[in-house]
Amino acid sequence: MRARVRDTQLYFDVDGAGLVPDGASMRERPTAFWIHGGPGGDHSGAKSVLAPLADRLQLVYFDQRGQGRSERGNSARYTLDENVEDLEALRNHLGLDPIVSIGTSYGGVVAMAHAARYPDAVSHLVLIATAAHFGFIERAKAIVAERGTPEQIALCDDLFAGRLDTPEKLLHYHLTMGPLYGRNFDPASAEARLRRAILTPDPLNRAYGPDGSMRAYDLRPELAAITAPTLIIAGRHDWICPPDLSVEIHEHIAGSDLRIFEESSHSVPADETRECLDAIIGFLVYKARTGGRDAHAFTG
Repeated sequence: MRARVRDTQLYFDVDGAGLVPDGASMRERPTAFWIHGGPGGDHSGAKSVLAPLADRLQLVYFDQRGQGRSERGNSARYTLDENVEDLEALRNHLGLDPIVSIGTSYGGVVAMAHAARYPDAVSHLVLIATAAHFGFIERAKAIVAERGTPEQIALCDDLFAGRLDTPEKLLHYHLTMGPLYGRNFDPASAEARLRRAILTPDPLNRAYGPDGSMRAYDLRPELAAITAPTLIIAGRHDWICPPDLSVEIHEHIAGSDLRIFEESSHSVPADETRECLDAIIGFLVYKARTGGRDAHAFTG
């Protein structure tokens, strides 16, 4: 499905019913947006991992502007600010009340900024393996220099130099860097998943190349504006968003919960799938109950 919002067209897909039978009535389930990472990827790789959440939530997946199956356009507008506005526009286009916002990696940056700028639009916020400021770049370079192979170190340099400029180079990057991103990395399944995806280098390089829009971002001054109950998830072995950056986010968002998964790297939902999904559902139910909202909405 596609939605014309603002100056672009976003591809989105929905998993799970929004209205379900419940005794003698119909009950409305909460809607959650899954915000994919990158930039330069799409939502497709998350579907097999996150499918169990559709037993509790209506899941909306979408590809951010210029990525995946969404419309290409003026690449100067492939920015965090535009992604935030697109997210809010899509929520309004679909006629949704406050959403559960789940963002991973760069998607977590978008989710953070959106929740800070549109606090009434988010009922619950889940941030997975992300960072609130550009300092993660130098940290990632240092960690890969310590842990990586010579080829991985060279590819990290290519990432932040804007040299991953074809889909083939992006595919090679993800397959070579995969053991750093995931503790349970399987080359065959990873290649199949990546070949199903639509890889788009331009948004990635516009974000993280030498003059990229994300080379100086800093959301820390905005985080106090977040009012939604927030769960922050980190992987102990994450090389690109190490867990102390999640601790920092936790310190800036009042009342937030922090979970560090000891057997995970950056791809926490893939490394510890059941534990990660249980943590998300448990958080939603508990925070609904303590926040006075209907916890039953999250129970199936």
